[in-house]
Amino acid sequence: MVSSPAFTIRKKPPTIFTLDDYVRKGIVDQRQRERIRCAIEQYENILVVGGTGSGKTTLTNAIIDGIAAIHPDDRLVIIEDTAEIRCRSENAVILRSTVDVSMERLLRATMRLRPDRIVVGEVRGAEALALLKAWNTGHPGGVATVHANSAQAGLIRLEQLVAGSGSQKDMRPLIAEAVDLALFIERDGSQRKVTEALTVGGFDGGTNSYSYCLD
Repeated sequence: MVSSPAFTIRKKPPTIFTLDDYVRKGIVDQRQRERIRCAIEQYENILVVGGTGSGKTTLTNAIIDGIAAIHPDDRLVIIEDTAEIRCRSENAVILRSTVDVSMERLLRATMRLRPDRIVVGEVRGAEALALLKAWNTGHPGGVATVHANSAQAGLIRLEQLVAGSGSQKDMRPLIAEAVDLALFIERDGSQRKVTEALTVGGFDGGTNSYSYCLD
């Protein structure tokens, strides 16, 4: 029982902001823009990290817009549970999970759709392992978002989600192989800004840590 009704309304943005728009607004700097464009061109997997309301989905829309511009013939399969992602590509399939059909199940079905790139609106459960395996088995160039407080924390969050799926193996080498670029976006008042662009180089078993460099 509650004292009064409460509603949460999430609307798709009326406009798709491009990476150039992000530079003009000061959300992304020129170097970060070039790094993202390079990741798109080279079919690198991009993880967009941030807190609630930080702008992860809108940034993902800008990245997808870049994919449509640079590789217009690529077939995109987009999986989400809420209709938030916008895509201009004419060669795109959008799948939405329900109470009865999980994102993990949709990811497995995605392999039959011959995707060039796999996009997941938000990774929050057992689908993390299915996504990592898909990205590492001939389907590079994807994008996904995850809730965390830094780019590095985004990788750790993937570890936690994979562990929650029941896997007993150390999946950090798999994560390091699957994720090429982690972008951290945060909100300061009404302003949003990408404060980290982390290139993942691999996992060092000796030091028990990810190798990376900040772009």
